Amino acid sequence: MELIQNNADLSAYLAADEAIDHHHPVVREAAARLAGQVDDSYAYARAACEFVRDAIPHSADSGDPRVTWRASDVLERRTGICYAKAHALAALLRAEDIPAALCYQRLAHDDGAGWAVHGLVAVRFNGAWHRQDPRGNKPGVDARFSLDGERLAWVPDRECDEVDYPFLYAEPHPTVLGALKAARDRAHLWRTLPTAL
Repeated sequence: MELIQNNADLSAYLAADEAIDHHHPVVREAAARLAGQVDDSYAYARAACEFVRDAIPHSADSGDPRVTWRASDVLERRTGICYAKAHALAALLRAEDIPAALCYQRLAHDDGAGWAVHGLVAVRFNGAWHRQDPRGNKPGVDARFSLDGERLAWVPDRECDEVDYPFLYAEPHPTVLGALKAARDRAHLWRTLPTAL
């Protein structure tokens, strides 16, 4: 699939905004800690992805009722759903001047009753974008950082009307950010998750 930048200006994928607040001290501290453990930007991107994937539990897996959406809050509270974790990873990458985009899939619910939009991050190296999934692994989910072919949590099944959206967003999609901001808790968010973009 060809990935399409929603903004032609690559610098937009390095910018801070209200959700990807990579100038926040919490984000800067986490980025500095990770950067101090590696030798180059490739290793940093891997470390950042694995940190968000493994050290910040997906709130549905952990049962945490809190809803986070701002990268600094995700890192400080150590919880979030896929969108929030994608915001945190994008912030960590941008904090070290690595272009990062937000991207999405539409996947069927496990019970087959409807769809939900799933959040990913794309990182840019050597003139190409590479999608990563910081959701968090669990039985049946084994996402891995990769620049040599995607290792995402899920591959959409087109026969079930699942979708890989090709667009790379510099900012969170308004539908996604609106759902996160409006949610009182994770149970409320689960009832109001976007079903399409």
